[in-house]
Amino acid sequence: MTLLSRSQFLKMAGLGIAILMMGCSPKTSAPDIATESSADAVYYLVRHAEKTKVKDDPGLTEAGYKRARDLAARLADVPLTKIYSSDYIRTRDTAAPIAKAKGLDVGIYDPSTLEDFAALLLRESGHILVVGHSNTTPPLSAFMGGEPGTPIVEATEYNRLYVLRREGENMTSVIETFGD
Repeated sequence: MTLLSRSQFLKMAGLGIAILMMGCSPKTSAPDIATESSADAVYYLVRHAEKTKVKDDPGLTEAGYKRARDLAARLADVPLTKIYSSDYIRTRDTAAPIAKAKGLDVGIYDPSTLEDFAALLLRESGHILVVGHSNTTPPLSAFMGGEPGTPIVEATEYNRLYVLRREGENMTSVIETFGD
């Protein structure tokens, strides 16, 4: 057996510590479950952007139009295959910038039949955006096997983005925010 000199021992110990430290270093960001290639489908669920105070079928405010553009920017690199919206001005206008950028039509769904809509979505593959409401987006995530998160604050919260990734029968989900 060969004995190491003190300097050789210190070099080897330093190398071992460096290797251990590299394995234990914290990641700077969570992996983007939407970009992993093994997914059968990735679903993006959002509430419509900021709306006007009009009582019947309000549209978007200027802040809402900006948030819709922020959503389009957030999803710019996502290879969307389908976009769904409930049939309200505020949801269709939230979906419009990304639909235009991707050259996709916006399909209309009925938010009063969320369980049926969830079942339809789970049969589809690809990258799919769904624009809904504060009271439909969390339950839709839950019906699909994702996290519903806390209730959306109806008066002020417009920046929540659910990302659900389906691989076979397994669903993983994260809740992010987007825009300012």
